[in-house]
Amino acid sequence: YPAPGDPALAAEIASLARSTHAGLDHEWGLDHGAWTVIRHMYPKANIPVLQLSIDYHQPGAFHYNLARELAALRRKGVLIIGSGNMVHNLRMVAFDKLDQPGFGYDWAVEMNEVFKSRITAGDHRALMDYTKLGPSAKLAVPTPDHYWPLLYILGLRKENEEAKFFNDHLVGGSLTMTSVRFG
Repeated sequence: YPAPGDPALAAEIASLARSTHAGLDHEWGLDHGAWTVIRHMYPKANIPVLQLSIDYHQPGAFHYNLARELAALRRKGVLIIGSGNMVHNLRMVAFDKLDQPGFGYDWAVEMNEVFKSRITAGDHRALMDYTKLGPSAKLAVPTPDHYWPLLYILGLRKENEEAKFFNDHLVGGSLTMTSVRFG
């Protein structure tokens, strides 16, 4: 996906990130989590696209608070997308059931609903420390790299903004494509 970057915006992002060093890299390219989503929204690749790498060794509060530092970007009209999955366990995908719409393991269905209810209630603390939500949460999120983008979107949420869910589908038993939008 050959979208242009924006070095000036990248420098601004780096300056807003006060809690960590945000290095600038013009060679890395876009991860599949970015371009697979953006290419459907902007197929002509005619908008600048920047990607913030996720340090999955950091706790949830780190990601949430970093997003709060970046809130000025949203106020300026920068579209911010947190691309990932709330439920993302590739090791347990039922490949023989990929053609069964809505098939989900009990724990995947449960956690998709728990995550949505916590988002709707504005219970960001529980979502930052999702491992305390029980054994189903640990199955739903065996590694946090696909989950952390949600915390960026929650950290950018304005007070009293309603959560709008879309693409709320289970795939292969252990993945959800559930998306949430604010604003």
